[in-house]
Amino acid sequence: MYRVIGIVQLIVGSLLFFVLFFGIAFIINMLVRQTWIVTLVYPIIIIIIVGNYSFFEYFTQPNNAFPAVIDIFTKMTLVEAINLIFGFIGTIVAGMVMRALRKSGYQMF
Repeated sequence: MYRVIGIVQLIVGSLLFFVLFFGIAFIINMLVRQTWIVTLVYPIIIIIIVGNYSFFEYFTQPNNAFPAVIDIFTKMTLVEAINLIFGFIGTIVAGMVMRALRKSGYQMF
């Protein structure tokens, strides 16, 4: 029973992360006209979300903040890692879709 719940959680979580970051990346790409900006910023966003430190503490206390984030990433479960990977894939697909739309003549703002 628990194995089925884990598989369902993996599928639903991966799909949610993909759709969420695809949508965010698509909107930001459309507004700022920089196709790959969200894909480049995605690791920073994930570090801020996953880490227990505020954004400014990564600059004021890097000796404490970055080892803590690395520790969190090394203790991450496979389901969590797959979800983050699917979010990254969502940003890449959004960039590819945006490039294809612009190539087809759509100017998006």
